[in-house]
Amino acid sequence: MISILGDIGINFSAAAGSGITVAVVGWLIVFAALVLLVIVFSQTPKVIYYNTRKKLKEKTKQAVVTDDELHIAGDVSAAISTALYLFFDEIHDEESNIITIKRVRKTYSPWSSKIYGLRVWPRK
Repeated sequence: MISILGDIGINFSAAAGSGITVAVVGWLIVFAALVLLVIVFSQTPKVIYYNTRKKLKEKTKQAVVTDDELHIAGDVSAAISTALYLFFDEIHDEESNIITIKRVRKTYSPWSSKIYGLRVWPRK
């Protein structure tokens, strides 16, 4: 028996033959990781919003920063994203999208030789 924290003990020899324990522990780990990811992804925008508000307060030296100063209108966001898309699209050079395959003539290659693939059958 392996004891953890003194009074709490887990007997691993009884659960060694059972795959149910492993399955349940695996499911618990997966669901705990998913819950942790949901918490992280739901709290990230709030942390970013708080940091932006704090930096704007320091920059403008105002006591209170309103939401109107932090909000960007949808049409402005669309114009910025369109400009960025067009800018990054121009960076790539245009390609012809034509694939050419040139045949190379070799008279002999051991890889394509049929000599090694043929077998001489014994005569009876």
